[in-house]
Formats: sequence, structure tokens, C-alpha cells
Amino acid sequence: MSSHCFFIFGINYYVIMQDQPIGIFDSGVGGTTIWKEIASLLPYENTIFLADSKYAPYGKRSKEEITALSIKNTEKLLDLNCKIIVVACNTATTNAIKTLRSTYNIPIIGIEPAIKPAAIYTKTKKVGVLATKGTLSSELFVKTSDLYTQNIEVLEVIGTGLVELIEKGKIDTDEMYTLLHSYITPMLNKNIDHLVLGCTHYPYLIPLLKKMLPNEITIIDSGEAVARQTKAVLIANNFLNPNPKIGKHTLYTNGNVDILKNILHENTITYTAKTLDF
Repeated sequence: MSSHCFFIFGINYYVIMQDQPIGIFDSGVGGTTIWKEIASLLPYENTIFLADSKYAPYGKRSKEEITALSIKNTEKLLDLNCKIIVVACNTATTNAIKTLRSTYNIPIIGIEPAIKPAAIYTKTKKVGVLATKGTLSSELFVKTSDLYTQNIEVLEVIGTGLVELIEKGKIDTDEMYTLLHSYITPMLNKNIDHLVLGCTHYPYLIPLLKKMLPNEITIIDSGEAVARQTKAVLIANNFLNPNPKIGKHTLYTNGNVDILKNILHENTITYTAKTLDF
């Protein structure tokens, strides 16, 4: 079934069918970490994922560029009849979520660094946040951080170059290890006990991080929380797919499809990966 669109006062309104897919986009392949959590938690839902690798990384772009790219991706997912949009990108969420929600009359779920649980559970009162420049400098991140980190020292580090290496498939390499180590060392010297991953690409670095970090440091990412929120929003809007049949998953990239496939080599969810110009 497809969605139907009509216009009231310049805003797009959509009539949603429950079997339509969940739409997910990221500035590249990193958002597959969110896609996997959603597909695992909601096995009967269909999904469409867009990896906007052609324009990655978003973190070094202006707010205007990030917003324009987010609109482009949202429009494509709506063209593909998605019933809900998940912005699986910290930078796109923190810079463009307000515009997306005011433009489109369907549920739009965002993601931002999980600073709240780190602030709640830290014992050393020092937490590290590894994220892109676009996320750390955003108004939304600053507001969230200020709200939850009173009397806590937050060490913010911009992970310059990490997304580019992941997008090239260079995860388990000496180059990646050296770069990542240079970002983690100052945090270790400050005695952090929680490390917040503020980019959906970064969970792919957890195996490397575990080699660098003491066991007592907790690594936090937002994947499970976003999946739970997606389920809650589907239930609240009566959008859950009632068909008890395993969902179909289509992943599109406007970059190298082999890199998309390779990053999912340990994935157990059946999917189809294709190239698409968007």
C-alpha cells in the first residue's frame, strides 16, 4: 500500500498505511547501527535506509547545508512511501530536526549524544564525548549538555577524520587506531569513567575502543534508545505493522555499495543493498 499526500495551509499531510516502511537516513553508512537496533526490536516492520555517503561527513558542513541535505533525504524517503522518519545522524538531528518537524506532518525521530545517562551514572564526575564538530557546536547539544551536566566535567573531542575512514571501509587499520588513540588519550588522562559516542558511525569503533579503554569505562551509544523510541511512537500513532511476517529491509547508498555490504558482514538480518542516486 502507498501513502497519500494532500496539502493544508502549505503543510504536507500524509495518510499512513501500517504496512509502509520505516524510513531511516544518515550521512553515510554509520546509521546502519541504528537500523540494526530498529530491525531487531521491530522484526515485523519493513525498513528503508538511505546512506548519504556522497555528502558525508555532515559534521564539517554548515547548518544550512545540513538542513538542505536532511530535507533531500526526507523527501526521498517520503517518495518511497515511508510512514515515519528516523534521522539516524547526530549532526542532522541537532541542526535540522526543528525544520523537518515543522515541514512534514509525520513523526520524525531524532538522535543526539546520550549525555544524560553518562551524567547520571558517572562516579568520577568526568565524562567524555566523542562527536563531530557539527554536533558539539549545535544549539541542541549545548542545551542538553547544560541541562544534565551540572557539577560534571564534560570533555568534548571532535573526531576529525573518523567518519571518512569508516566510509572508506578502513576500520581495523593502523591509521584508524592511531587517530582514535590520539582522541581517547586526553580523556583517559582526565580520568573519565563514561565515553559517549556522539556519532552513529562510531559504534563500529567499539572493538577498537575496548582495546584502548580500561574495563571500568562505560561506552554509551544511542542505538537501543532510538529503537525503543521508534517503537513507542509507532504504537502511539497506531502505525505498527499488524502483519506477523518478517519485514523486508532495503538499504540504499549513493556511494560504494560494497562498503555498505562490508560494514554489515557480521549482521544477521536479511537485507537488500542497492545503489541509488539521491
